[in-house]
Amino acid sequence: MGLLLLLLLTCAALPLASSDPNDEACLTHLSQTLRDPLKNLRNWTKSTFANPCSGFTSYLPGATCNNGRIYKLSLPNLSLQGSISPFLSNCTNLQSLDLSSNSISGPIPQDFQYLVNLAVLNLSANRLEGEIPPQITFCAYLNVIDLHDNLLTGQIPQQLGLLARLSAFDVSYNKLSGAIPASLGNRSGILPKFNATSFEGNKDLYGYPLPPMKSKGLSVLAIVGIGLGSGLASLVLSFTGVCIWLKITEEKMAAEEGKVSQLMPDY
Repeated sequence: MGLLLLLLLTCAALPLASSDPNDEACLTHLSQTLRDPLKNLRNWTKSTFANPCSGFTSYLPGATCNNGRIYKLSLPNLSLQGSISPFLSNCTNLQSLDLSSNSISGPIPQDFQYLVNLAVLNLSANRLEGEIPPQITFCAYLNVIDLHDNLLTGQIPQQLGLLARLSAFDVSYNKLSGAIPASLGNRSGILPKFNATSFEGNKDLYGYPLPPMKSKGLSVLAIVGIGLGSGLASLVLSFTGVCIWLKITEEKMAAEEGKVSQLMPDY
């Protein structure tokens, strides 16, 4: 009985579990850069950020906890606006991030490289701009990258083909350009190959599994050929014109000589 009472007193004396300071900074900055016109995240308050988790229980809508840490954020289709805070990388235990089907703009933060446990990244159907940061290849556990239906520009980073766990990849319907990395379009061995639907809707993107680069107008050789041909034609026309002029001049001179010989008296 005495031992049981001692255990109870010891447990009562233990401090209540508090939030990881990194998670608190992550959530605080994310709430500051995102706009929530429909008030779907009205429970995302500073007081909740101080202690968002209790073991596996989350006090934040859209957040899932694991052992007192945020390990999943799922906020799709909430009409969210604004941008993605680079401080989101403070949620270092994050394994899944889904901000799809909103109206979020701005770039994909390069700081995502610090989300080393991230396995699922879904930022599709937003208004994200800029280039795909090659730094996300530091997220070695990534097996899903879904960025379709945004306004992303530039080339697809070659380094993405190094993600050995990548099993789902979609960058369709953006403004990407250049060649599709062979490491993504033509993977071999146990690595999955991604078909044309992963890349379609980018008019300046080319290479397998899309068609090869389209010819933009006349080739350099064709232009040179036309130039040489035009020059030769001009030379021939000029030479022909000179010959005709000389012929006409010669005929006129001959005619004049004939007139003169007729007018001169015989001796």
